[in-house]
Amino acid sequence: MAQIMMRKIGLSGACVVVGITRRSSSRCLVTNSNKMSLKKKERELPSEADVTKSVFMSQSTDIFTNLALEDWMYRNMDFTNHHVMMVWRNEPCVVIGRHQNPWLEANISHLSEKEIALARRNSGGGTVYHDRGNLNITFFTPRERYDRKYNLELIKRALFRGFGIKSVINKRDDIVVRDNYKISGTAAKLGRLTAYHHCTLLVNANKADLSKALAKREHGIQTKATESTRSPVANLADLDNKITVEGLQTAVGYEYLRTPALNIEDGGQDLIMKQRGFQFINPTEDWFPGLSELREELQTWDWCYGRTPVFTVSRTFPVPAELLAPTRIYAASQELVINMTVEKGLISDVTLHIPPGLVESGFHGEASVITHLKGKRFTSEALNALQDAMLTRHLSSNDKKLDEREQFVAKCFDQVVNTV
Repeated sequence: MAQIMMRKIGLSGACVVVGITRRSSSRCLVTNSNKMSLKKKERELPSEADVTKSVFMSQSTDIFTNLALEDWMYRNMDFTNHHVMMVWRNEPCVVIGRHQNPWLEANISHLSEKEIALARRNSGGGTVYHDRGNLNITFFTPRERYDRKYNLELIKRALFRGFGIKSVINKRDDIVVRDNYKISGTAAKLGRLTAYHHCTLLVNANKADLSKALAKREHGIQTKATESTRSPVANLADLDNKITVEGLQTAVGYEYLRTPALNIEDGGQDLIMKQRGFQFINPTEDWFPGLSELREELQTWDWCYGRTPVFTVSRTFPVPAELLAPTRIYAASQELVINMTVEKGLISDVTLHIPPGLVESGFHGEASVITHLKGKRFTSEALNALQDAMLTRHLSSNDKKLDEREQFVAKCFDQVVNTV
């Protein structure tokens, strides 16, 4: 049995148990062998009255740690008799869905410049921006009792009960206010035995930073990856400036504890006292063995970028007149066309269309450029390879710099890969 330090606090006349838990209770964990035996026969789930609830509050604000904690709980905990709602916050970051293209969804160069993390989660859905003004909520249940509508209705009730805010759940399962302003997006992961549904709630997030991090730009990308649906957003603090993340966390937590496990009803104070209450969770290797390995995997380039579905990029760049052969007049516009295919984040194919005016003015070497680019990451690594390829033409001369035409081509490639 886990060792738990318990204390009781009073809030709004209610008495709630708050625990700091070291390791998860043996009642919550299920071994792989137990899971295998459960797969062989249909599970008998307990009645609603026999299900207890907890609110886990992560003490980390690191996106990779919190995603790893989510994954650890999904893989290792048994929610048959014990449903859990986890609340968590992050430092500024962008989180994309499992099947999305980061170069299409986020302003990668801006994230790199501002040292804002980009993370890929295990669930589907669209891209979101997180900061400390954003509350994240994850609902864990057995697969058979996954109920997204239940969770969203619970949040909707908490907003009204706690702050008098009226909201609507739209057809896309977003929570919106004032007709169409989105305050919450949603995604889920359903396994054989366990499921989780998670969503965000914008409280007082920096909307200017959000806009810059997710800014759309010219990219020329064609892909079958899941694309986000852009929506106007609002902070809950825009509706009531007294709302804080901490206050919202408490309001949603109490609503969760006072609501029966399977039905949207109000169990009131009596039901709250039967639950396991709020528990601070410290997501470390000591508490959750194997967590560090999960976190390291989620932070790798191969996961965040290399898991991107295959895509192609096609960009066209007009060649400045001063770079063309001065003695010729061209009937057609002179344009450099760059086409690439990217698989697992690596450039697998490249074609260049070099206009006659650029060739006649002295630019050569596209064959070596293509050879050097294949197999490189679709990042500044490709740009560096391009520059190295063009510099090989200068090895026999005293001029070790790119000329104006080569600099133009390099600049165009820089815009294509957008330098991570």
